[in-house]
Amino acid sequence: MTPLSILFLIITATALLSLSRQWAPLPLLAGACYMTLGQGVEIGPFSFTFIRLLLLTGFIRVFIRRERPAGGMCGMDRLMIAWSAWALICSVFHKEPGATLTFHLGMVYNILGIYYLIRCFCQDEKDVIGIIKMTAILLAPVALEMLSEQLTHRNLFASLGGVSDVPEIRRGRVRSQGPFAHSIMAGTVGALCAPLMIAIWKKEGMVAKIGLGACLLMVGASASSGPLMSVIFAVFALICWRWRHLTGHMRVAAVIGYIVLDLVMKVPAYYVIARIDVAGGSTGYFRAALIEASIKHLNEWWWAGTDYTRHWTPSGVPWSPDHCDITNYYIAHGVKGGLPLMLLYILVVWWGFRYVGALLRARADAPTGNEFLIWALGASIFAQAISSISAAYFDQSILFVYFPMAVLASLRAVTVEREEVAFGTDQIYPPAGVRSGAR
Repeated sequence: MTPLSILFLIITATALLSLSRQWAPLPLLAGACYMTLGQGVEIGPFSFTFIRLLLLTGFIRVFIRRERPAGGMCGMDRLMIAWSAWALICSVFHKEPGATLTFHLGMVYNILGIYYLIRCFCQDEKDVIGIIKMTAILLAPVALEMLSEQLTHRNLFASLGGVSDVPEIRRGRVRSQGPFAHSIMAGTVGALCAPLMIAIWKKEGMVAKIGLGACLLMVGASASSGPLMSVIFAVFALICWRWRHLTGHMRVAAVIGYIVLDLVMKVPAYYVIARIDVAGGSTGYFRAALIEASIKHLNEWWWAGTDYTRHWTPSGVPWSPDHCDITNYYIAHGVKGGLPLMLLYILVVWWGFRYVGALLRARADAPTGNEFLIWALGASIFAQAISSISAAYFDQSILFVYFPMAVLASLRAVTVEREEVAFGTDQIYPPAGVRSGAR
């Protein structure tokens, strides 16, 4: 670690230990926004990156202060625990169980750690608005740095290691990446956060404008089709707020639409992504071919994943002779832990959508004024579900992937807890006529 990184770690760790619960997410967000994967320490076979060191500090904080997730255990918590458990168990079925277990431990530590800490720190709608405001302010310097990359062709974060000094240029376009491990990750963070900025527009106009500008600048500077498509789908989801009562019909229409595409196209319907190139230089065909290859070789990975995918596609990757480039977060789960791990991740995403519906139904009779905020959290998860088709998250960007799910889980758990109190402690759930949805 550089002296600057050590100083920044001391400041953020101290802040994480001392700040009030409402401000506790700030150091985590700052670490994700301003430090690269190149900063950290090695302890035996384990690599503690900057964000992992902050997560460890967060665990110490919640242990000392006895902070707990809002509302107690909920359905998504159980799914996350099941996902984590299988990620570790399936390691024994791989060629090198010890090395695989070490890698999966790091993955579980990152994702479950982020989810758990955000569950502890974000306990109501006011906290959710607070973390969105923090994100808006912190992303602004990142967006400006990515703009600087466009103008100077130099990445200022390169001095920290983990990112290239000269950004990638494809078809004459500079692909800025800021502190993130790839330009797609940088653009995707902007895409996932954009609907959240719109959610606070009426209440926090200036901050929302700064945040939305930063998000869109990050998407544009990444020069990647995936993040841009994610923004388009996020905007579509926000527009659907007016017709939210037709959500069920929209799901049916989407399924029918896919079936029709599959019938009329000469190739599988998912090859439609090969025809999408909104930023120039898109590799949509490769992503469609990857999906086809994963289906063709299903027998190799369906149970607990696989250690060899190099034969799936014509090209490999420089960092491993055994794998091709798995640019799909769903398939990445399958490669690591088979269909069980992939399906558990899909269930987590689906549960997030269920919570959006349940929370809106719970507020139907007593609106809080933050209903659109809940819908926007769902729009962010929708954008993430779309971007997962073309991007496999592997750096600090996972913080922005899982915090909308964590805050939705907190809001849902608190709502159920209040219902149980309101209808008496003798009942696990309120009477059937007033139940507001799945826990």
